[in-house]
Formats: sequence, C-alpha cells, structure tokens
Amino acid sequence: MAKLTLEKVTYRYRNSVTPAVNQISCSFETGKLYTIIGPSGSGKSTLLSMLAGLDHPSEGDVFISEANLKEVNLKAINLDRYRRQTVSMIFQSFQLLPLFTVIENVCYPMELNGIHPKSAKQRAEQLLLSVGITQEKFKRFPSNLSGGEQQRVAIARSLASGATILIADEPTGNLDVANTENIMALLSKLAHEDAYCVIVVTHDLDVAKSADVRYKMKDGTISIE
Repeated sequence: MAKLTLEKVTYRYRNSVTPAVNQISCSFETGKLYTIIGPSGSGKSTLLSMLAGLDHPSEGDVFISEANLKEVNLKAINLDRYRRQTVSMIFQSFQLLPLFTVIENVCYPMELNGIHPKSAKQRAEQLLLSVGITQEKFKRFPSNLSGGEQQRVAIARSLASGATILIADEPTGNLDVANTENIMALLSKLAHEDAYCVIVVTHDLDVAKSADVRYKMKDGTISIE
C-alpha cells in the first residue's frame, strides 16, 4: 500500500509564472528505497518540501495513506505531529545540535513526543548501536565524530521520531566513497528489512543506481528511469 501519493501536484512560487513543480503524479511505498535525481532547479527541493508537509501544492493533492495533507493542514497540531512522527528528514549537513552529545541528539525528538527521558535514553542507545555507533561515542559531541559517523547519528535521530517515511536530501553529499556506500547500505536495509519508505534526493548516479525505483526530475516534471 502506498504511503505517500501525489496526484497532479503543481507548485508555483509567488510572482513566478513558471511552476517549480508541474502536474506531478507518483507514489512512494513502504519497503522500498527510492532515489530522485535531476539538475539544480528541476524541482527536487520543492517536491521534498511538499512531501514533508513544509509547503503545500498550489494545485493537486498529497496523500499520506488515505489522508489528504490539505485536511491535515487545517489542524495545525496534526500537521506538526505529521512532521514529527510520520515523516523525518535526513540532511546533507547532518544538522545535529552541536552542544548536545550524540545520545542527547537522538533522545531529543523522543522527548519532544513526550517519551520519558529514561525510556528515550534506552531507545536511543539501541538505535545508535543499530546504525553502527558504538557505546564509547555516545557522550561525544558531533564535532568529535567523522562525517560518516555524524550521518549515522542523524539517521538514528530520524528513526527515534517513530517516523516510517525517511526523506534524505543529499545524505551522502559530504561523504567519501566508502562512507557513501555504508550509508546507502544502511538506508537500503531500513527499507527492505524494517519496512521503511526511504526517499533519497541525490546528484550521485552511483547512489541512484542502488534504488528499487529511480525517479528523474526535469523542468518540474517527474518520470521513472
């Protein structure tokens, strides 16, 4: 069953005649790894923003299962919950909190969701170990980790929210080849073994080839490669 579905979605920025996204229809299901490629200005970032509920279509609809995000948006608390508990973002620049330790970074979204600090800490430890961060690094600050390690912590933090849809915006853009392969193997495992829906925007054609479904964007439109 599709987790995210777009039906004839168009997005226009204010005072712009040409739509950034133009009549896109596509879907993203659990248990699969998707990649989206395309040149700068093709509409990838705008599409991600709508999938994450940060922007809303000028025309068309975005559905999460059978719920229209337009309806969710009418109740701000529900949209906020959607962004905290249903969809989670992974960024190229990691966006870890620099004054929080590794384990505090992973605990943070759980505590926002009302989970008791003791339970959050136990869950955070499990998640960090599952992505290959060993216990001796739990109390380090992000600046004391390698780029690959920071990205693993960022993935653990995304999983901590309970979201089953992971949207990764150039997650390997700051990593070397070995770490890129490790991160993509981890994202693939999350999709195939743990039934996440993983959507990766990338410029790296080798990364794109690792997907179950490859979408290509050009001039605001989307197609399957």
